[in-house]
Amino acid sequence: MIRLQKSEFKQTTIFRPVTGFKPILSLIIVLFAIFIPNNTFSQQLKPFKVVLDAGHGGKDSGAYSFGLMEKEVALNVSLLVGKMLEKRKDINFLYTRKTDVFIGLRERATIANKAKADLFISIHANAVGNSRPYGTETFVLGLHRNQDNLEIAMRENQVIELEENYEEKYDGFDPKSPESYIGFSLMQEEYLDQSILLASQIQDNFTNKLKRNNRGVKQAGFLVLRETYMPSVLVELGFLTNKKENLFLKSKKGQEQLAQQICDAIIAYKNTLDKNSSTNVSFAESDIPKNENIDDLYKATFHVQIAASKNKLKESPSNFKGLDPIKRVKVGDLFKYYYSESNSHKEIQNKLLEAKARGFKGAFIVAYLNNQKISIQEALETQVK
Repeated sequence: MIRLQKSEFKQTTIFRPVTGFKPILSLIIVLFAIFIPNNTFSQQLKPFKVVLDAGHGGKDSGAYSFGLMEKEVALNVSLLVGKMLEKRKDINFLYTRKTDVFIGLRERATIANKAKADLFISIHANAVGNSRPYGTETFVLGLHRNQDNLEIAMRENQVIELEENYEEKYDGFDPKSPESYIGFSLMQEEYLDQSILLASQIQDNFTNKLKRNNRGVKQAGFLVLRETYMPSVLVELGFLTNKKENLFLKSKKGQEQLAQQICDAIIAYKNTLDKNSSTNVSFAESDIPKNENIDDLYKATFHVQIAASKNKLKESPSNFKGLDPIKRVKVGDLFKYYYSESNSHKEIQNKLLEAKARGFKGAFIVAYLNNQKISIQEALETQVK
């Protein structure tokens, strides 16, 4: 369920020697890439940008238990992640807050949207009515699957009641009403796969490297995620209401370890995107007949998703800036529109560049296996030997 694209993912184009052609042809391609910035063979290299959002702050302390406030843990870990990212020249970052100040949920998202960020990570700590639950969980936006997820979203969203005119600002949204959460599954769907990719990496790091109890990747209706225009996750670092975990969250060592795993997850996520979007652009590759290069054959089928809409459009090139063929697939209440299909990853990468050159700046690659959508990483594991 994907809306028409609102933001563009950054893409790196890599040039390598062209085999089977005269050296002068390779030189011409490189010169075109250097001197014609808006052509198909060139993508502007920009730093990957991350927004770190420390939950709560100021008059909003968030959860509180055993002498520890959620806003303190969230800020400390957020600042530590930023300090770690400072060492990376290929990643830029900014905070929604660096001190103990109150910021509304929409203002947090606005910071990320104005910055045209590639990732939004909201950092929080959990709390419940008893001391037994413990462990980490990371949320992406969607319809809550159970009562526990709904209650967490309600608690985190309740902060809007501290904002002036929140009923008008959030279009009548009532954080205490379950009915207000209907329709959240249609929000942020454009970035759902990417958000799940990051959330899974964070949870894997917490579980495998820190041996924290893994409560999983979940969906729930968080307002701060609904308002962002990029892949976004909300991380619950652990339970303040569990005495043992509270001590870990309070400790400098615990906060540093959690921050390191979030930082590592960001880097791993970026590396995955770079791997999937980096394209060896050359006439030799673009001229390869479909499925002829045995080294680039996959059991999975790749497509370029260019748009989605509630409107059922005719699969005609005239409706999609001349792109052909177009495939329409209905998912929920929306229609997804795919350009081209191939079992060659290199071929579909070239098709992605073509779609972007035609004006579909938010286009991205999706993959299917046995009529089931899978992640790009899973697709790349189906290579034909």
